[in-house]
Amino acid sequence: MTATHHHDPTTDAATDATAGTTGGDIDLRDGSAGPRRPSTRPSRARRPIETTLEDRWTLLGSAVSAACLNWLILYRFTTGASLFGFLLCTYVTFLVLYAVVTTDRLGRLVATDRVMTIIVVTAAVVVFVPLVLLIGYILNEGRKALRFDFFVNDQTGVDPTKAATSGGGAHAIIGTLEQVGLALVWSLPLALAAAVFLNESRSKWRRPVRIFVDAMSGLPSIIAGLFIYAALILNFGESGGLFGFNGFMASLALAITMLPTITRTCEVVLRLVPDGLREASLALGASRARTVWSVVFPTAKSGMSTAVVLGIARAVGETAPLLFTAFGYDYMNANPFSGPQDSLPLFVYKNIRKPDLASISRGFTGAMVLMVLVLVLFVIARVIGRDRSKRTAAPRRSWRRAPTPAGDTP
Repeated sequence: MTATHHHDPTTDAATDATAGTTGGDIDLRDGSAGPRRPSTRPSRARRPIETTLEDRWTLLGSAVSAACLNWLILYRFTTGASLFGFLLCTYVTFLVLYAVVTTDRLGRLVATDRVMTIIVVTAAVVVFVPLVLLIGYILNEGRKALRFDFFVNDQTGVDPTKAATSGGGAHAIIGTLEQVGLALVWSLPLALAAAVFLNESRSKWRRPVRIFVDAMSGLPSIIAGLFIYAALILNFGESGGLFGFNGFMASLALAITMLPTITRTCEVVLRLVPDGLREASLALGASRARTVWSVVFPTAKSGMSTAVVLGIARAVGETAPLLFTAFGYDYMNANPFSGPQDSLPLFVYKNIRKPDLASISRGFTGAMVLMVLVLVLFVIARVIGRDRSKRTAAPRRSWRRAPTPAGDTP
């Protein structure tokens, strides 16, 4: 049976009246009125970070205006100012002008965002530019005396009359690697144990341990060297041997400086592991130690490698602790447990203080090699600690029903 639809003119008139009341639009082509449809395109509000050509001209105009205004005041109406004073006054004036103009154009919120962005970028440039200049200066001075012999020879037979390319720093490179490696062996297990204790346990001793770690973080590195010198070398190292001036004593002093850095970083990383993973492991019957070893550590492995990198960075360039422990030696000594041993920081320190230009050039070469060595250690630590659990996602399967053969009943 087919349903029939009857046209009711009363209903059409009511619909037209309702459309006109609600603000219906009139189609100018045929004069009919219809309900207004909401726009399907969302209104796009302008974000503070988005800039236009007019915004860039405003930035440039504010900078030029500030420079001209300060030049007029400082160098025409007054007796003048230093270059630093002129730049500082120009920068402050630029911020004020830019804030006023941007507030008038775009509002206070956008102006605040733009001004704070400029201040943050300026601070980054102020920190970054001197660092680049320092690294560039060391690389430029260090390459002058850099030869392959620097990596295979020591300072045997080198005197102030020799050229800067004579001799080498192999003994210092070997000493740095052994001392930092031994310091990492002593400090890493203790730092991990302390981080697990601070984050995973509920002991009442957590607060005293955390205060002690925080106090060690601000400990000057020379205090660590003096402690090892007074506690071990003076009391047990009169006849040399294990407790005399050697790389082992230097590694103990470096371990003291590395320990708080690795501990605090590992504690923060372990705190970022979701509690749901711990609860799931404990619910399956695993012990707390098993949970930490099999769940927490693998999850935080990448962050713990960063902690190792920070610990190495804290210790590899230290010179003061080594003056009281390793003592320094210009010849090859690959045994860190017997006899004085050199390192790259000591090598740089001793050569920079010498009066001849050849030794100073060798010191810059040692500093450049030390920077490259630190970079290599960082890369190795990041490669070891990278997350290998990520695998490519499996291709999505198509669940489309297979076609039914002809003649079969679906």
